[in-house]
Amino acid sequence: MGRVKLQIKRIENNTNRQVTFSKRRNGLIKKAYELSILCDIDIALIMFSPSGRLSHFSGRKRIEDVLARYVNLPENDRGG
Repeated sequence: MGRVKLQIKRIENNTNRQVTFSKRRNGLIKKAYELSILCDIDIALIMFSPSGRLSHFSGRKRIEDVLARYVNLPENDRGG
């Protein structure tokens, strides 16, 4: 039996939105960690929960170092 495909849209109920964020946050951080190890990359992840609390992750380097590297890139190399 397979999983049901979820429609990606904003969760309207505040409590359900916070619970979903809390459950998925650790999975996202785990994936970022794995990507940083497997691909030998610098990574910085900054998230604000629906209630406004900060969550962050950085790989081998401090998050400040990764952000400084991004800020010092030329405008056309930032991609997006």
